[in-house]
Amino acid sequence: MSQAYDLLVVGGGINGAGIARNAAGRGLRVLLVEKDDLASHTSSASTKLVHGGLRYLEMYEFRLVAESLREREVLRRAAPHIIWPLRFVMPHEPSMRPRWMLRAALFLYDHIGGRMSLPGSKAVDLTVPPHRGVLQDRLTKGFEYSDCWVEDSRLVVLAAMDAEARGATVLTRTECTALARSADGWRATLQAPGGDREIEARAVVNAAGPFVDRLAKAALGSGTPSHLRLVKGSHIILSRRFPGEHAYIFQQPDGRIVFAIPYERDFTLIGTTDLLYEGDLDKVRIADEEIDYLCEAASRYFVSQVTREEIVSTYSGVRPLYEDNAASNSTVTRDYVFELEADGGAPILSVYGGKITTFRKLAEHALGKLGEAMTVPGEPWTATASLPGGEFEDGDFARFLWQSSEHYPFVPPEMLLRLARAYGTRLASILQGAENLDDLGERLGGNLYEAELRYLVRHEYARTAEDVLWRRSKLGLHLPADAQARVGEWMAANATETADFA
Repeated sequence: MSQAYDLLVVGGGINGAGIARNAAGRGLRVLLVEKDDLASHTSSASTKLVHGGLRYLEMYEFRLVAESLREREVLRRAAPHIIWPLRFVMPHEPSMRPRWMLRAALFLYDHIGGRMSLPGSKAVDLTVPPHRGVLQDRLTKGFEYSDCWVEDSRLVVLAAMDAEARGATVLTRTECTALARSADGWRATLQAPGGDREIEARAVVNAAGPFVDRLAKAALGSGTPSHLRLVKGSHIILSRRFPGEHAYIFQQPDGRIVFAIPYERDFTLIGTTDLLYEGDLDKVRIADEEIDYLCEAASRYFVSQVTREEIVSTYSGVRPLYEDNAASNSTVTRDYVFELEADGGAPILSVYGGKITTFRKLAEHALGKLGEAMTVPGEPWTATASLPGGEFEDGDFARFLWQSSEHYPFVPPEMLLRLARAYGTRLASILQGAENLDDLGERLGGNLYEAELRYLVRHEYARTAEDVLWRRSKLGLHLPADAQARVGEWMAANATETADFA
């Protein structure tokens, strides 16, 4: 006998996790399935910003920018451990946009979203530290403005955890391989390591990201290729390039912008690109032309040239953008669009586009759209709700870190900072009962102990070393190969690939 749900959400990226969370909190019986790991595709391959999207003003995307800036405030309050302010410095390049245009855009950016808690924009002198000696001498003036950093893959995991806490079932490594429709529901075939299973659901949300068309074909017999443009974005990671906690935003001759951002303490993140993608969606990799583009883009501004030899790591993702017939991949809308199909029987809602910053609002709108075809109980509720780990007083991370250091004096400061940033108040689940580091079990490498791995397996759906080293954390950049191998051995011995249905 198959199990019955109100809503089957297919896709464990930020949109799927956000919709599952919202729906579970409104009383729907929800099943979220992801064929790989949570955030294993586009949602872990972003530039890792919660931002309004300054360049979208140039495309007249005023509604999207305003909504994004308002959501930036909401998400900061919900998850202050994984989202924090970052100042961006934009050198003025006289051969590109004039200063008056940049000043006007930043004035609008400061005000279009309503009252903001972050500092506004201002002019900045690039001939003095910390910019002198980092940027080329021809760059003397610029502007500075505020946005936020986010641990993107952790945001997805926290949304899924919150969905589960509110009654949803979350299954990773579980692929929806077939959908059969009737007048009042769907029968889905799910393929998992433990074997195939069938479930029933009143409605389906197709939040499969770049795979959205594949699922639409499985459900409806035909996809919607005219509505989808797949655009690849790639990033390169270098050793730390400049001091300070600010980031740079570099204008390019092709009209695009490229970010250079402090990353994981020891590195600089540079991205992104915009290339039409037609390859295997399960094997997305950076291309040589993208490496050349990013090196050249940064070298136009830094004193010393950026070379391939400096690159320590790369990552790429494919954005499932709504096809608006824009001439350039860079100007295709980043707004989200829904396609609700309910005329032929039970409803299926397909999600196109979107960005990390607007995932919460997207989820609200998705439930509203579904409400046109089925009964959706409750009211929107996520605007004032914390995400797991973000429940500390006034969102004051510095105070929380200080209190944690008093509570766990045996934890070295660097380790405590990493744990507090990753887990917020949930670090108590890792450290509780320990009186010294030995109580945390085997040390796998660096400041990673067995207790943290146990937590990730039990509470955060981690099943492999890659889940731990590159999505739940970025320890893959810091740990040597032998330590990473030990993590893999531990996970193979202790993490199960199977999960039970609720």
